[in-house]
Amino acid sequence: MKKKVLSVLLTVAMTATLLAGCGSTAAAPAAEPAAEPAADAAADSGSADTEEAAPAADEKADDAAAADAGSGEVQEITFMVWDDLEASEDLITKGYKDSIDRFNKDFEGKYHCTPITTNLEEYYDKLNALVAAGETPDVFIASPGANLNDYAMTGVAAKLDDYLNDGWKSDFTSDAVFAGGTYGDEGGDGPGIYAIPLNIAAACVFYNTEMFEDAGAEVPKTYSELLDACKKLQDKGYTPITISAGTAWCLSMVAGYLCDRNGLNLQDIKDHKTDWMDEKVIKAGKQIQELSQYFQKTAAGDDNDVATAAFYNGEAAILIQGSWAIGQINGSCAEGFADKVGVFAFPAVDGSSADPNRVIAKSDSLCVSATSQYPDAAVQLVKYFVDDTAQKYTAEVGGKIPVTNVQYDASVAPPELKYVMDVFKNASSTFGFYNESLADTEAGSTFDNCFVEIFKGEDPATALQPIEDYYEMNVWE
Repeated sequence: MKKKVLSVLLTVAMTATLLAGCGSTAAAPAAEPAAEPAADAAADSGSADTEEAAPAADEKADDAAAADAGSGEVQEITFMVWDDLEASEDLITKGYKDSIDRFNKDFEGKYHCTPITTNLEEYYDKLNALVAAGETPDVFIASPGANLNDYAMTGVAAKLDDYLNDGWKSDFTSDAVFAGGTYGDEGGDGPGIYAIPLNIAAACVFYNTEMFEDAGAEVPKTYSELLDACKKLQDKGYTPITISAGTAWCLSMVAGYLCDRNGLNLQDIKDHKTDWMDEKVIKAGKQIQELSQYFQKTAAGDDNDVATAAFYNGEAAILIQGSWAIGQINGSCAEGFADKVGVFAFPAVDGSSADPNRVIAKSDSLCVSATSQYPDAAVQLVKYFVDDTAQKYTAEVGGKIPVTNVQYDASVAPPELKYVMDVFKNASSTFGFYNESLADTEAGSTFDNCFVEIFKGEDPATALQPIEDYYEMNVWE
């Protein structure tokens, strides 16, 4: 009988760290920024009415002061994020910076947050290195799924139910928004919430309406219609699709959609009712190869930022991406470009009986270190990311779906948000990114890499062997 393992190396490193140094978190120094900060970048985040936010901020400051009265010194905490808060043009990132700035201003002399910044591709490697070194950031961003499971189940992330049950939970739209951050407690006192969601995003297809019109291409409802639209765009001289195979999860997001649209059920994989050599997965691999003839020529080496920039710079007609791209598009594109961006749901596969209305969805979430020296300060910082000011900004400027009951002005929000909301409302159900929904983080990265090899031309049955072998050795009994 094979022994099931869950991210063994990471778990061992985390457990050793906890045994060696429980009780406090060393404040890690701010990492080198990924790019040289622009002198005046992100100076004004465009967040909502500060006068309205002031009473709420005062209340938070008063509550925290009462809880921690008598400490007499500034409590320094750290926050780790997967972008450069100073140099980024991404509007959601600018909103994160504003939340930290407001927190530091309101709690001046009492609490102070120092960001640790990196880039998305290196984020988890650097975060895990800090965890293993006993320097877990007091607050860190994480995606629900295998990554967050590791932090929750190994004692790295703190259980937050006591804070939420003190009235805070009623601010959120429903208990459902916490589903991705809820995990069973190995301590025996039932499941708990280990992460606070910041927003909801759906994976959609963004397209340039002018290019489509010029090429005579129609918005596709099926995979064959997508191929037809791509051919018309290509014949007209446009690059049909920009995508990143250099950042493997971008390509595997499309692979996940194709697996799902062909009728693959991940639960059947988990229960070993089928395996990764299932004809539905093989077909998805062949479709990736068929679709890749319409990718930009540099797709193999382009990272996510480069591929996304090709869309908002008008170099390609289609971008298959999460709705977080709205913040990048509206923060970086030329004036007026956003007005010619449309959005549609990933199309159905011809002849498949699978539900074509399922949507990949996820939320960015914040965890608090279980070994933070100042947990109350850390939770106060998290609250700034989901207060009315931040959540109005999330919708009105960043173009993401808020997770609280905040009222926002849809008329000033990026136009793409309405289209994404329409896709979301018409969804029959949601599912996660495959690389975040498999048995563990290594299984997810193996799946990603398999589809990169398929994209490069390897026969799908051969390229999928590593994920098949991984499940044989580590998951299936």
